[in-house]
Amino acid sequence: MVSSLRDAEQAFDLPPGYTVISLRESGDAFAHGLAIAGEAGAGTLIWVGRYDLVEFAVVLEPDEPLVSARRALFAGMNAIGDAIAAHCPPERAVSFEWPDAIFFDQGLVGGARLGWPPDCGGDEVPAWLVLGVMLRAADMAELETASAPWGTSLMGAGFEMVETEALIGSFARHLMTGFDQWNERGFKPIADAYLARLSKKEDSKRHGIDRNGDLLIDAPADGGSQVRTSLLESLARVAWYDPGLRGPRLG
Repeated sequence: MVSSLRDAEQAFDLPPGYTVISLRESGDAFAHGLAIAGEAGAGTLIWVGRYDLVEFAVVLEPDEPLVSARRALFAGMNAIGDAIAAHCPPERAVSFEWPDAIFFDQGLVGGARLGWPPDCGGDEVPAWLVLGVMLRAADMAELETASAPWGTSLMGAGFEMVETEALIGSFARHLMTGFDQWNERGFKPIADAYLARLSKKEDSKRHGIDRNGDLLIDAPADGGSQVRTSLLESLARVAWYDPGLRGPRLG
């Protein structure tokens, strides 16, 4: 299942500190990352060689308790959003649906997942986190357009070609930049960048991210109470993912 590490590393232009593991088409980058994270260490990047999906995961080693370290999801969402924006055709928008779904040109193209040691308490610093990303690169020929009312692919929405290695390399660089910002200026720049791409049904309400990663929506000026949406519960649903397709949902 695992192909040559040397060949995989040569295919990517990654910042220092990353180690690449390549899986064949039947592999699962996120599941493999969870299985090896304890031994692999920070910067291990697992990717799957599929033509129809851009699928990869990266191992992280946070330095704060799990309850706040889960906010690494938003740094990852920003990084893949910036990577898509850097390679996409002009006048195409990247947006998010809370907390982990990725839209391109208003169609669902994929999402992110976050995993951690199952025995780690919220007030404990986790030994590792695994951040997984999956994007639909190309439409599957056997699926008719009518069956995909709101799902799309990068190529279906304007990419002439999806260069997986370049996209992942761009993600890795943006992720490092995001974590540097977090360390130097706190989490606010990460939150602001994520919220700027978050789909909002009512733009008049102010959105924020709590220390535990929950989404906070302020009450309107004419009254009401603040609305809180749990990050932990939302991550558990993985609403963008279709297990039957083993990929992003189509409808």
